[in-house]
Amino acid sequence: MDPSLIPTMTLVLCFLLTFFFFFLSTAKTRRRTGSVRGSLPPGPPGLPLVGNIFQLGFNPHRSLAVFSKTYGPIMSLKLGRLNAVVISSPEAAKEALKTHDHDLSARTFNDPIRAFDHHKHSVVWILPFLRKTIVKNLLSPQKLDAVQAIRTKKVEELVSLVNKYCERGEAIDMARASFVTAFNIISNALFSVDLATYDSNSSSCEFHDTVVHLMEISGKPNAGDYFRFLRFLDLQGSRKEAALCIETLFRVFQEFIDARMVAKRFSQTEASSIDMLDSLLDLTQQNEEEFSMNDMKHLLLDLFVAGTDTNSSTMEWAMTELIRNPEKMVKAQSEIRQVIGENGAVQESDIPRLPYLQAIVKETLRLHPPAPLIPRKSESDVQIFGFLVPKHTQVFVNVWAMGRDSSVWENPMTFEPERFLVREIDVKGKDFKLIPFGSGRRMCPGISMALKTMCMVLASLLYCFDWKLQNGVVPQNMDMSEVFGLTLHKAKSLYVVPIRKPTISS
Repeated sequence: MDPSLIPTMTLVLCFLLTFFFFFLSTAKTRRRTGSVRGSLPPGPPGLPLVGNIFQLGFNPHRSLAVFSKTYGPIMSLKLGRLNAVVISSPEAAKEALKTHDHDLSARTFNDPIRAFDHHKHSVVWILPFLRKTIVKNLLSPQKLDAVQAIRTKKVEELVSLVNKYCERGEAIDMARASFVTAFNIISNALFSVDLATYDSNSSSCEFHDTVVHLMEISGKPNAGDYFRFLRFLDLQGSRKEAALCIETLFRVFQEFIDARMVAKRFSQTEASSIDMLDSLLDLTQQNEEEFSMNDMKHLLLDLFVAGTDTNSSTMEWAMTELIRNPEKMVKAQSEIRQVIGENGAVQESDIPRLPYLQAIVKETLRLHPPAPLIPRKSESDVQIFGFLVPKHTQVFVNVWAMGRDSSVWENPMTFEPERFLVREIDVKGKDFKLIPFGSGRRMCPGISMALKTMCMVLASLLYCFDWKLQNGVVPQNMDMSEVFGLTLHKAKSLYVVPIRKPTISS
């Protein structure tokens, strides 16, 4: 055979295989849906083979919100060979995440997550045992109180950093500054060291940049997610990139684990009540069959990836909205400075006395939820609002669309923290109008830690400084575009100039 014909023959073979699997899956779907009561939800028509993939665009949360206005709060799509159902109303979300929580407790995972078999060990995707482990050993009220001093210290370091920019009259990258703060809170709670720095020339930046890159890779659409028989090809190289990132992070984790095991071997002291690595090592020794060293490294990976980006993106959006709405910022600063006084410092115990600050955080999470689409997977055939959701269907709850629904919120596109002063709305999964952290057994286990960190960071920045945009940029002209991924980032980072209030001593 002419070697030049090989690429052409390969493409033809892939095309024929795609057609074969497409018609095979269609036949199976017809047989299954024909034997179960109920019909599939309505949805937009798609193209052969690819279905609705190309209709999602670069911001699928927005595209799906538009579709929901035509096809209703529950609709179905075909994403390659993947069946998907999208939910876009609090009522439908409640039925899915509460009434059918058990049947929709699974999750699909992007192809890069398969690197190092992370999908088999991750607390995010599987293993209820690990979820109990993380809550008991890391995120219980007692453990959160134990690391309060760490959170306070890292916020003080952030304020000190901002003060240096203030003295120089320079703008600070709000996303990076808040990211490093959240990152070091977690690294100190786990290892008692800083693993990130504001200095871009520091060696610790490699660890920080690796985590950021892994989050970017994991959030990108992947051909292997839509056509499972193409996964082994890793056409976009995402799994290979993810594997390199995970390998780097695991190497760092192993260094800390090895050093700590040596220290424990020669020390008779009990595990530290602050450093969580000791607790996790004790857990592996007590129950290695259920929680191995490998499980521990995957858990540490989840903590760094999920526990940092959410905080930094929310803080960046909060500061962005406050700068665009200066009267809201003044109102928040007035509340904080009145409660704290002129020469004090914000403490976590002050947060309950700052209702407007808490309302700002809630309003930011409404307009800019960290994860715009909450993913679930049906483990059996279920019915929602009379429509069939077949087994193995990918279910997305469009939290972003629900937060901007005019039938749920008055003036939904306007930043109005005041709405949460007159309506008591919970953000911890009980009120389905606002579920930025999910709900049910798959909701984010780090809600309390995230809210404590967000409120402390925001309160401290507003207490100590006033803020303005650099180079005469007008707030109304700020770029509000987004980048879709594991979290919803601003497309252009927020750079702001801090101005120290003369009544607050340094």
